Amino acid sequence: MKSLSDVDISYNNLQGPIPDNKAFQDAPIEALEGNKDLCGNVRGLRPCNPPWIFALLPSVDSASTDEANALLKWKASFSNQTQSRLPSWTLLSHNATNSKPSTSPCAWFGIKCNSARSVIKINMTGFGLNGTLHEFSFSSFPNLKYFDLSMNSLSGNIPSQIANLSKLTYLDLSTNQFSGGIPIEICLLTNLQVLHLVQNQLNGSIPDDMGRLRYLEDLALHSNRLHGSIPASLGKLSNLAYLYLYNNSLSGSIPLELGNLNNLLELCIDTNTFTGPIPSTFGNLKKLIVLSAFHNNLSGPIPLEIGNLKTLSNLSFSENNLSGPIPASLGGLRSLTLLHLYQNRLSGPIPEELGNLISLTDLELSNNQLSGTVPASFGNLVDLEYLYLRHNKLSGSIPPELRNLVKLIQMELDENQFTGYLPQNICRVSLQIAGNNISGRIPPEIGNGTQLQELDLSSNHLVGEIPKELGKLTSISRLNLGSNQLFGGIPPEIGALTNLEILNLSGNNLSESIPEYLGNFIKLHYLNLSNNKFNQEIPAQLGNLPILSKLDLSHNLLRGEIPSQISNMESLEHLNLSHNCLSGFIPKNFNEMNRSLEVDISYNDLQGPVPDNKAFQDAPIEALEGNKDLCGNVRGLRPCNPSFTRYEHMSRNKLVFSITFPLLGALLLLLASIGIYFILQKRKKDASTEHSEELLSISDFDGNILYSDIVKATDNFDDAYCIGKGGYGSVYKTKLPSASIVAVKKLHSLPNGERNFRKEFLNEIKALTEIRHRSIVKLYGFCSNAQHSFLVYEYLEKGSLATILNEEEKATELDWNFGTAKLMKLDSSNWTEVAGTYGYIAPELAYTMKVTEKCDVYSFGVLALEVIKGKHPGDLIPSLSSPLTRENMVLKDVLDQRLPIPPPEVQDEVIQMLNIAITCLHANPQSRPSMNMIAPLLSV
Repeated sequence: MKSLSDVDISYNNLQGPIPDNKAFQDAPIEALEGNKDLCGNVRGLRPCNPPWIFALLPSVDSASTDEANALLKWKASFSNQTQSRLPSWTLLSHNATNSKPSTSPCAWFGIKCNSARSVIKINMTGFGLNGTLHEFSFSSFPNLKYFDLSMNSLSGNIPSQIANLSKLTYLDLSTNQFSGGIPIEICLLTNLQVLHLVQNQLNGSIPDDMGRLRYLEDLALHSNRLHGSIPASLGKLSNLAYLYLYNNSLSGSIPLELGNLNNLLELCIDTNTFTGPIPSTFGNLKKLIVLSAFHNNLSGPIPLEIGNLKTLSNLSFSENNLSGPIPASLGGLRSLTLLHLYQNRLSGPIPEELGNLISLTDLELSNNQLSGTVPASFGNLVDLEYLYLRHNKLSGSIPPELRNLVKLIQMELDENQFTGYLPQNICRVSLQIAGNNISGRIPPEIGNGTQLQELDLSSNHLVGEIPKELGKLTSISRLNLGSNQLFGGIPPEIGALTNLEILNLSGNNLSESIPEYLGNFIKLHYLNLSNNKFNQEIPAQLGNLPILSKLDLSHNLLRGEIPSQISNMESLEHLNLSHNCLSGFIPKNFNEMNRSLEVDISYNDLQGPVPDNKAFQDAPIEALEGNKDLCGNVRGLRPCNPSFTRYEHMSRNKLVFSITFPLLGALLLLLASIGIYFILQKRKKDASTEHSEELLSISDFDGNILYSDIVKATDNFDDAYCIGKGGYGSVYKTKLPSASIVAVKKLHSLPNGERNFRKEFLNEIKALTEIRHRSIVKLYGFCSNAQHSFLVYEYLEKGSLATILNEEEKATELDWNFGTAKLMKLDSSNWTEVAGTYGYIAPELAYTMKVTEKCDVYSFGVLALEVIKGKHPGDLIPSLSSPLTRENMVLKDVLDQRLPIPPPEVQDEVIQMLNIAITCLHANPQSRPSMNMIAPLLSV
């Protein structure tokens, strides 16, 4: 165009770039203003984007142009990176067929048009869109039916203008970052068949008018922050097949009207806070395949009508407050593959009819109050892969029919009251039967489960040796046999289990040495061998365990020095070597161990300085006490003498010694001569003093001779003669030259600050030697000097009460008539000395450190309860302080499960004894009775 001297196109409906010539470029803004959307390099106009070249081209279709302009405007609101992902979203000057200009978006990515070249489908799912819907012109798309923007990064509110998409049948805005409420205008989209708004940040309630969407087949609002109740109007959506409301904060009761959704296939309302009952109208949902209502606060019984849902495949009511029995009608759900009822308050027996669910692969009934036996009909569930029955009140033996479940991967039966023997070959991958009353030996056939990855048989009454066949379980990562009555050594075949991550053999009677091959278990992060009878030395190979976080070897008979290699365990967080017979110095390289390490080395024979390490310096004195002669800058320990700094002493500058030794030589010779003289004189004096201090007037024995005989007979208290260890000392069995066999309790060394206590204690011991009573173990005497302090008792051949109760045959011999009589009558000769033993000590001793008669009363209560229960009462003791617990207590729950229920005439005596024991265990010492009060109650 030739140059014009003057141009004025103001106040029209023009858009796009102005011509690139002098007339337009130099025109004043007044000659261009008032148009729809002009652009160009003119002051007062915005710069043009490349797509605006279409403005110089004649329009092909004004409707198509409006849709294209609307999409381009929306594109312009995105981030630059998002815009670059839509290269096809631009207007072309011509098309390939007729060279005529085109303004249609029909060929753009994600866009589909009808025959009239109007947009009917926008599908931009998963394209990384980053922006909002605020610049989207909903009114520009009158024919849009399908709108999918899922899996992007769109944010902001859902605009109310969405109601302009009146022909919309499919709307999916899922997996974005939309916030605010669901606009009520969505309820005007009456042609909608699919509405997906899942996994956003939507809040507010579900609009009550949602029931107007009568053609809706799929409604998914899950994984948002919606609250309020489910609108009853949803019951009008007769075409609805899928309703997903889970993972919100919805509350209130479930509307009965949902039972009108006759075409519903899947109903998922779990992970909300719904209350009230499960509607019985759910029984009308005859086409239902999935019913998921877990993790709510639903209460009441499971409706019998649920048994009408014959097509049901998945049923989950777990993690609620449901009560009552499991309906036998559930046995009619032959299509069921998953049944989850765990973590409720369901009671009563497991219905035999559940054995009819032959398609079941996952059955979880754990954490309820179910009782009775496991139905033998479970042997019919041949497709079952997961069986969880843990933490109930189930009893009886484990049905051998479970061996038919050849596909079983994981079975959890722990925390019940099962008795009998362990069945053979009943699980492939994970077997957990902890916390029951299973007895007998571990069957060798368990080694046939070569795919087993977890085996937990802890807290039962298993006896015998660990079967060597366990060495075949080379895939196992977790092995827990703790708190049983296993004995013997750890078989060498266990060395093949190099995939072990957790190994717990604590609380048994295992003996011999700790195998060196445990150092090959480089995946191990938890090793607990405590409360056994392992002797010999700690193998240095344990230092090869790089990721071990907990090592507990406490309460054994381990001897020798602590291996320095333990310091190589860089991941170690808990180290417990307490209550052993370890001796020597703590290795110097322990200074380099983990600063956050929790350590306990108490009650050994260790000496010398504790490591200069935060773990040891910050350790409580209880973790260090009871050793031979530890020292250091730790509260409760004495400062170290220079002689104990042997590590620094050996590393000093050799030049200093080479200079000082010649000069000191003559002086040392002189001092040695003088020293020897005084030492000899002092020894004579100390000998007479020592003998006078250690001697007590003991009938049938001479004190000095007795002391010498016991030290000699025990080879200076060698561990070979040790038959037990306690909080205050170790017990040794020894035969005196007079052929008398005695039990010697060697006390742990007293700290320097307790010399006055020794004098008072000696006076008490002298009094005790004069006591003769049929219910008290005879004390022959007490010897004490600077080296040793020990009590000499009559030796009882049958051993301790704990030993009898832990051995199956002896425990069953102690029936209710014999056992009750021994406990009730005062002429018993089998009382066990328990004061000072862990688990029998009164709680107030932890803070008063003052022993009173009421402490002994507490220990008596523990002992009485132990006889009744057949094992130490443990965690039952604190619960007895609750009146509610005592009122709800059932007698059979606290009796020794290995014995039959006592006859009525004996039950009265047992109940009386139980009541006495409970009063003795009162947390407040002043509320406990005295033994003078208890004695008449025990008389028969």
